Amino acid sequence: MKIVKVEIFDIHMESAPVWHPIILRATTDEGLTGLGEVGLAYGTGHSAGVGMARNLVEAFVLGADPFRSERLWDTMFRDSFWGRGGGPVVYGGMSAIDTAMWDIKGKALGLPLYQLLGGKTNENLRTYASQIQFGWGPDAIKAVEPQQYAEEARKAVADGYDCVKVDPVMYGPEGETDIRPLRGLLTTRELDCFRDRVAAIREAVGTDVDIILEIHSHLPASTAIQLARIWEPYNCLFYEEPVHYMNEGLHDLVARRVSIPTAAGERIYTRWGYRPYLEKQAITVIQPDLGLVGGLSEGKKICDYAHVYDILVQVHVCGSPVATAAALHLETAIPNFGIHEHHTRALYPDNIALCTTDLQPVNGIFAVPEEPGLGIELADDVVGRSPCLVLEL
Repeated sequence: MKIVKVEIFDIHMESAPVWHPIILRATTDEGLTGLGEVGLAYGTGHSAGVGMARNLVEAFVLGADPFRSERLWDTMFRDSFWGRGGGPVVYGGMSAIDTAMWDIKGKALGLPLYQLLGGKTNENLRTYASQIQFGWGPDAIKAVEPQQYAEEARKAVADGYDCVKVDPVMYGPEGETDIRPLRGLLTTRELDCFRDRVAAIREAVGTDVDIILEIHSHLPASTAIQLARIWEPYNCLFYEEPVHYMNEGLHDLVARRVSIPTAAGERIYTRWGYRPYLEKQAITVIQPDLGLVGGLSEGKKICDYAHVYDILVQVHVCGSPVATAAALHLETAIPNFGIHEHHTRALYPDNIALCTTDLQPVNGIFAVPEEPGLGIELADDVVGRSPCLVLEL
């Protein structure tokens, strides 16, 4: 068996111009197809992700045997030149290719992908409602007032979730999005605003619902510590990306100065990138993105590595249904699974429409697809509206 065609879809959505899932579909000479995703649907860089995926496919994938995925990964890592330096673009391209090879293997063997990863360890995957500051549901909002945060949390709980995630500092006291004021110690007014938002959520959902704090790496360490201390009374589950990744010592500093467990990982790539965080035990929960970390091959290695240090895993999921499916297969197999992320974007009709299966949890619990491979397929009539590169042997 060999790869004879690869399509790379750079998804454009009129209803969400900043949202660009990059989906790769590989086809074999036996007619089997496999899906993968470059994890650059958000932020700046989707065009680079498409370009890198194309270059990797042209150089290494066409003609390759999908059952030799470990060799293919190592070849891309060593012979692309940039693989041994790293970053989201090269590893994003590698990730999409690697996951597509796993999808093909599952289909060829007639097995759901999790069976190839060791079978089920977790039957039911506890799931949280992610990014409620954007609103929980298909209609986006911009939460500013504490009562808005409370209302969006109530919506998620009404849908069956017993855990919500919020970035309480994404918008300033007046709704401003300029994060520069967050780069220094905060004023009493700012502290009161950010405390009141979390307090309103806790009051709205009670003590039986967990709250995850998401900071998107906006803060310097001093401010991250300052804020964590005002949130400590609300018994939050963990404190995600309090600081950036360019100095891993900052994560260690924050973790040792606050009582809320810390989490990070969506901008850490490969096992080599994770090594200092794991060995210092600077984070309690790792959050590898399978569309950026190196795909399922590398994601499984990292989860096993984290298990050595009793570190939990919550795969970062912020993309198309392809990203959701890949995460579910890994999370159902690993013993150190913590919780699954379900982003508010996953509720948007235009994102759901990209695939023929709508992957949604039931009462805050996900079950892994049981069909062969990832268990999902693209809706060709929908993805066909977006730009697509077709590469053939």
